[in-house]
Amino acid sequence: MASLKASSSYLSIPKLRVSLLFSTYPGIRLASIPILSRKIKMELPRHSTQTQVMKSKLHATCMSQLHIIADAAADRAEMHAIIGQQRNNWNHLFLNCINSINLMASIMAGISGISILEAKAELLAFKFAAALLFTAATAMMLLVNKIQPSQLAEEQRSAARLFRQLEKSIHTTLAIRAPMEADVKEAMERVLALDRAYPLPLLSGMLEKFPERVEPTKWWPRLDHNKRQRISGAARERNGWSKELEEEMKGVLKVLKEKDEELYLKSGELALRINRVLAVLGPSLAGLSAVGACLIGTTSLSSFGSWPVFIAVVGGVLAAVTNSLEHGGQVGMVFELFRNCAGFYRQLEEAIEFNLEENVEERENGELFETKMALQLGRSVPELKSFASSASSLSGKGDGDPEYAGQLF
Repeated sequence: MASLKASSSYLSIPKLRVSLLFSTYPGIRLASIPILSRKIKMELPRHSTQTQVMKSKLHATCMSQLHIIADAAADRAEMHAIIGQQRNNWNHLFLNCINSINLMASIMAGISGISILEAKAELLAFKFAAALLFTAATAMMLLVNKIQPSQLAEEQRSAARLFRQLEKSIHTTLAIRAPMEADVKEAMERVLALDRAYPLPLLSGMLEKFPERVEPTKWWPRLDHNKRQRISGAARERNGWSKELEEEMKGVLKVLKEKDEELYLKSGELALRINRVLAVLGPSLAGLSAVGACLIGTTSLSSFGSWPVFIAVVGGVLAAVTNSLEHGGQVGMVFELFRNCAGFYRQLEEAIEFNLEENVEERENGELFETKMALQLGRSVPELKSFASSASSLSGKGDGDPEYAGQLF
């Protein structure tokens, strides 16, 4: 009876006292207290069940949040696609309108100059009409050169593509495994990074169209080592990495920095200089033509002969040609395309550097990472290995094989 009372009293004590019992009497065994043994065995499954319920609730919450972010990404992709089409239409409409105005004003200036001696008073309207049209063309060219519709359209096309890519990556995450809080945070950061890289407002938040320095477009968030450690899970022995793969990635990284990214940055600087010259030259020619049209038939300038007519007619034609080169050739779009290509290679560089700086067990799986790099560079995995083996032996900038790492563009 005494032992039964003692065992029943132990059932009412909390777990802290049970642990105190085993620490005080190290020789005691759980099997010697059968009732206590059964109680602990019943409590352990209950605790694990509660933990599973909490985890399932957390996964359900993360899944709902990721679905919300995916819907927002799809909506943004649609908005950017619509606005991109609108701004592309602007480019074509402004191009045709400004060229038509310049050419019509040149014809009117020529007519007014030819008819000075015979019908000076009657054809005065052609002179003023030409001056007004040249002035309107100058103002429109200044506006269009400021906003660069072709560049705006390329920004929106890139944003729509990247938002669709984000939506697909979220659905892939939901399909292959249970989502975590880190997945939600990463998706939110990617959405905000894209919003900053490709803003929707036209004037208030518009990107600088003529920057002092050409930089790659950055549409991805900063990579976080601490976040990668939380996501990585249990450590694996080599995680698909080897010394050969590390050297391969270092060789690819070197070529990306010294050749691929540098090529598109230099091309972007060239496109920017050409665009800046054309943006200044076009309105200047149209404005000069407006001045020439106003001076046609002026008595005080009769000693200049037909020079005002010549300036008005030839200046208007050259303004139309300059406008066609700038906006018909879509130089702004070419500049934005070069920046996006440089940003693409910068993203690959950061991904390689980020993985090489991590411990082996915390990196992305090496075989999957190698396959992803090969696809993004437009190569097969054996081609990438062969290229990297020659690239890793380069001792300096411009030495060795002149081949670029990227084969897509």
